[in-house]
Amino acid sequence: MKKILVLHGPNLNLLGTREPEIYGRTTLDDVNGMIAARAKKAGIEAEFLQSNHEGVLVDALQEAPKKGCAFVILNAAAFTHYSVAIRDAIAAIDVPVIEVHLSNIHQREEFRHHSVISPVVMGQIAGFGADSYMAALEVVIRRLSGAKA
Repeated sequence: MKKILVLHGPNLNLLGTREPEIYGRTTLDDVNGMIAARAKKAGIEAEFLQSNHEGVLVDALQEAPKKGCAFVILNAAAFTHYSVAIRDAIAAIDVPVIEVHLSNIHQREEFRHHSVISPVVMGQIAGFGADSYMAALEVVIRRLSGAKA
């Protein structure tokens, strides 16, 4: 069975209650449940990790190849905009990473418009709430089945 890693960055543990006008009322457990159900249906095992700590996410990225992960879906949250450590961890592994954001970072505050990780990821999906994760998962499913974009 193919395996993917879904990483959630800082404050995503507060989904459903944190700024619902921006991030919605869907909880992180809801997001993980939707991903797990769709992944299972596609014959993919999904592993999940949320951390408010940059080093934990770096460690998880570095471990992804050793765990046999075929893809990583990453919402680096605030780390997106300044974490060179996460950017370098992505660049150092041979596992494709898809960058995900619940909100459209390009419609938000100016400091959120720039992603330091975008140059080293496969692609970015932003602005669709929890569906951003699901769209990333559909890309993974298609790629693992051999389909090309």
